[in-house]
Amino acid sequence: MDQDRIVEELIATQGHTYAEDAGIRLKDTPQPLYRLLVLACLLSARIRSSVAVEAARALYDAGMRDPRHMADATWQERVDALGRGGYRRYDERTATQLGEGAQLVAERWGGDLRRLRKEADGDTGELGRLLREVPGMGPAGVAIFLREVQRVWPEVAPYLDEKALSGARRLDLPDDPEKLARQAGDTETAVLAAALVRVALDKKAAEDCLHRAE
Repeated sequence: MDQDRIVEELIATQGHTYAEDAGIRLKDTPQPLYRLLVLACLLSARIRSSVAVEAARALYDAGMRDPRHMADATWQERVDALGRGGYRRYDERTATQLGEGAQLVAERWGGDLRRLRKEADGDTGELGRLLREVPGMGPAGVAIFLREVQRVWPEVAPYLDEKALSGARRLDLPDDPEKLARQAGDTETAVLAAALVRVALDKKAAEDCLHRAE
């Protein structure tokens, strides 16, 4: 089967980032970057991505749009916002982590994740290590953040982690980040990564993509 055709159908059907789903217009500015961090934390739990996205929107709608407002909110206000987004299974623990994480980001990087980027000095491995210092940001959350932030932090690209590469294998595409990025042509690697993750998580979506490419 034509791999270029598969990639074309993949992007046509699954080519939208999780940040876009959550209403985040990702820019290299403090608030969108912080909102992405919160989204990555929420997505890293064993919960449907659609629920995590709605919970991220609910936190934003409740005014928790930056580290200061997140930290200033009460634990119960964070729990309630997560609940409105349907994020109930992990709401109490996550509410605590979000508060602690906001405080860390505010104190360590002045509420501006661009300072974290500067501290990493172009080293993606160091960037991941620093992100893991944020409560609630384990390896899965770090991978999610890096997949999405490469849209505005080009030194991270092409970042396609094991989850994205498993989606590539499901579609019989190369499981090498450089080759996949070239295969995608003008498509942003962040969009490609999100699309590959979606088919990794949804076998039916992968089968539909292959069927369309025939």
